[in-house]
Amino acid sequence: MAGTTLRIASRRSQLAMVQTHWVRDELTRAHPDLEISIEAMATQGDKILDVALAKIGDKGLFTKELEAQMLVDQADIAVHSLKDLPTNLPEGLMLGCITEREDPADALVLHERHRGCSLETLPEGSVVGTSSLRRLAQLRHHFPHFQFKDVRGNVITRLEKLDAGGYDCLILAAAGLGRLGLGHRIDALIDPSISLHAVGQGALGIECRLGDSAVLEQIKVLEHTPTARRCLAERAFLRQLEGGCQVPIGVNSRFEGEELVLTGMVASLDGLRLIRDEARGPQQDPEAIGISLAQLLRSQGAGEILEEIFAAVRPEA
Repeated sequence: MAGTTLRIASRRSQLAMVQTHWVRDELTRAHPDLEISIEAMATQGDKILDVALAKIGDKGLFTKELEAQMLVDQADIAVHSLKDLPTNLPEGLMLGCITEREDPADALVLHERHRGCSLETLPEGSVVGTSSLRRLAQLRHHFPHFQFKDVRGNVITRLEKLDAGGYDCLILAAAGLGRLGLGHRIDALIDPSISLHAVGQGALGIECRLGDSAVLEQIKVLEHTPTARRCLAERAFLRQLEGGCQVPIGVNSRFEGEELVLTGMVASLDGLRLIRDEARGPQQDPEAIGISLAQLLRSQGAGEILEEIFAAVRPEA
């Protein structure tokens, strides 16, 4: 029961636990009398590691079990990497707060035989490991001479596969590497001109029951308004395009004075077609900016690209 206790649902992965422990510690600092417990569990996305994510479903693979715990009153909040949280939440749940964002950039992690290289100087035919269609499409667009190979598992497992020689490099989220104390493995941050990041990447989203005022009061100390505005614009853009995490949709957001500027991208799976544009507006109305940008990209053919992708990657019934 909310009030003197708070129950947190979390994925069991190492990164998820690091993030959840950070949330717990921050809430304990703000509310010393609050008794906090953590319920860790493996989600479907954590269990199915031998199939590409795009073939088995959307980002709900990493959230549904946690959400069920809240809906049956076995947990009060769930901590998510915001990029994993669907833009349409189950009835009865809400996004309660968004934490301050770490660097949302994608990172290049090289095998030691290529130390000192950049994406531009890696040899032709280099094997690039990524499980993200967003990264795959953008890198195919800019570097069609690379080979691309799916890589699943947690961050540590992926790095072990790289070090064993199965890949020439990996593309991973800089924020996740940093939170795991692995920032030293980053060889370069990938410029947004090459790879726009995932919606919400680098931020944590705390989900709770709709209208649970006591819990909302407890977690609001973690809300970071500038991050929240950027991420709400990004999520509105994604929602308007009806895209899950397993479609090539990328974003970048920034402030220019009182305006929020949102850049967005939709690409075909082969990277041959890539539509990119930006929208801006008052930062106090971020969702309107996201909706405007989605409409702009649709007018340039993004809808047709997404329909083709949905047909290609939709899981078989």
